[in-house]
Amino acid sequence: MLNRREFIAATASLLSLAPFSARADNAVCREVPWLAEVQRPPANPKLTDTGYLEPLLASDDGSPITSLEQWQARRDQIRKRWQDILGPMPYRPAIKLTTVTEDHPAGCRRIRVRYECETGVEVEGFLLYPDPLESAPRPALVVLHSTTEDTIEEVAGVKGRDDQALGLKFAQQGFIVFCPQCFLWNEPSLEYTDAVAKFQQRHPKTLGMRKMLNDAQCAVDILAGLPEVDPKRIGAVGHSLGAKETLYLAAFDERIKAAVFSEGGIGLGFTNWHDPWYLGRGIHDSAFKLNHHQLLALIAPRAFLILAGESGPPNQSVADGARTWPFVEAALPVYKLYGEPARIGLYNHGKGHSIPPEAFTRMSEWLQTYLA
Repeated sequence: MLNRREFIAATASLLSLAPFSARADNAVCREVPWLAEVQRPPANPKLTDTGYLEPLLASDDGSPITSLEQWQARRDQIRKRWQDILGPMPYRPAIKLTTVTEDHPAGCRRIRVRYECETGVEVEGFLLYPDPLESAPRPALVVLHSTTEDTIEEVAGVKGRDDQALGLKFAQQGFIVFCPQCFLWNEPSLEYTDAVAKFQQRHPKTLGMRKMLNDAQCAVDILAGLPEVDPKRIGAVGHSLGAKETLYLAAFDERIKAAVFSEGGIGLGFTNWHDPWYLGRGIHDSAFKLNHHQLLALIAPRAFLILAGESGPPNQSVADGARTWPFVEAALPVYKLYGEPARIGLYNHGKGHSIPPEAFTRMSEWLQTYLA
């Protein structure tokens, strides 16, 4: 495993990319050079049950949807169906940040903050600025941590695995970053199921995934309210648990202009989406007719990249791979309704449930390109 210094050296070439423009309207329209590559079907597709993939471009009467106007009506229907499943959340409170600690790792100003994500419910996160902060407004990222007891400390680079220190690395590349803590760890003494039960005492009709979405949207609120941030250039990225949150954030918050989903398990049967802190056992009911190709379609035409780690037969240790392709394939025609190019793709690095250097390079190029 690379240590932090070796990783920074290995990815230093990324810093030679065109510097961010201080104004979004100065940005040059460009694409990642490998866009066509990540839109090709896998050479050796793995046959896996994807679950029910409802046609996206078909009206209720079965007639084809061929225009953006028709799609918008269908999109509204799909969005409402998902919102009804996820359940309600109260209006998010106005954000007031309280500084807990501050330090200055190389190329970064890192501030641990406390704030309310619901009225009377406090949570912590890390706000990271590139240092020096040479120009404003800057592009920004919500960086969502994976399942780890180190939570935001790992993703912010305080401790833990170097490959997971995405918040620190992207701040060093010039993004303003916010890393919120998932509600499952707000009270470290609670088991995950107890954290969900406590949340649902306040919101009995609301799923855990809706709470995660709410808290990720609070992170967007924080970034959008900073004078140093260009609110038209906010993205999101996450691995594993953080990828799941990234998918829902991009689907339901149009302020997210580009996102990367790393090894989250796009299919409902690929990972533990049935756990109570996500969607619950109801997704296994035969009457449940939703799936995540619909969320990919809600994201269109905004840029969305899926990173996968599968190298052999599908198994529980890897979340995405060739079996993920049918979801991208289903969403591509929706993207193409908006005109070429379709900014969605699947890159399988084949290195397991991790973010190897080649995957981080793709992740970085994607976000630098589509938020620059």
